[in-house]
Amino acid sequence: MNQQSLYERLGGYDGITAFANDLLPRLRGDAQLGRFWEHRGDDGIAREKQLLIDYLCANAGGPVYYTGRDMKLSHEGMRISESDWSVFLQHAGATMASLKVPQKECDEVVTFVLSLKDDMVEA
Repeated sequence: MNQQSLYERLGGYDGITAFANDLLPRLRGDAQLGRFWEHRGDDGIAREKQLLIDYLCANAGGPVYYTGRDMKLSHEGMRISESDWSVFLQHAGATMASLKVPQKECDEVVTFVLSLKDDMVEA
């Protein structure tokens, strides 16, 4: 039996793009997290969104090649705190609920995201 990749079960490129399209406005509009995008131009934000989509697609088993930096280098110096991380996780959970991502896939996404914490949280 051929088991589908997480990428396929999340709806492929379109499903992961829908996730980014829902999540990023939540993060940017958050009173605590919005500071990370305060002085970014539209082009920089669009590039960051595309890198997020590519990163998630590649790490979920999709046929996408991620060309960005690793998570530690990308987030170094941003002073992401435990509190920031907690708020981010709440928004990611709300996005998955909004998109009606099945529990099994939610669990896999959460496990993956939690594996990145040490590369992102500094303070």
